[in-house]
Amino acid sequence: MRLFRRRPKLPPTDRPPLDRDERVLAWAAVGNGEGDGVVVASNLGLWLPGRGHRIGWHDIVKAVWSGRELTVTPGEQVADRDGYRVVAALPAERYLLLDPGELPHQVRTRVTKSVAYTQHHALPGGAGRIVGRRVSGVDGLTWMVHYDIGTPTDDDAVVAETDRLVAAARAATTPEGL
Repeated sequence: MRLFRRRPKLPPTDRPPLDRDERVLAWAAVGNGEGDGVVVASNLGLWLPGRGHRIGWHDIVKAVWSGRELTVTPGEQVADRDGYRVVAALPAERYLLLDPGELPHQVRTRVTKSVAYTQHHALPGGAGRIVGRRVSGVDGLTWMVHYDIGTPTDDDAVVAETDRLVAAARAATTPEGL
């Protein structure tokens, strides 16, 4: 019995086009029978099969590990407002991982660490979540809003209240003297 079992290295053919300062933290082969592919977690984000780019940890709205399947819900910026982004969830993507190794742990840790502030608020005609996220290479927090389905996102009252809530969250999380 080996006390320390080392995971095999990521095959060069499966290695995504990493940035110069990016490194692989964990990886797992996808076992869904739909062809080869790997999910790769790096210090900067998650590389998913079939995508030619990395999803930053701050751009993952939700990630769930069922014990066999990793479900990732990426977000997409739909509007850029003064001091924050409006983000909508894209369809969830599911990956069957028969030998997940450290990948689920790294995904959970990295997504969780990217969230510095989150609060759900009622808004005129709906509701939304104000989120302050840490983004690699960016000082301070990046502010995002996820509106609940059915919220009139372009309504003047909703925009004004969202502006106020983001400003209050920003003030509450900024250290004194800055």
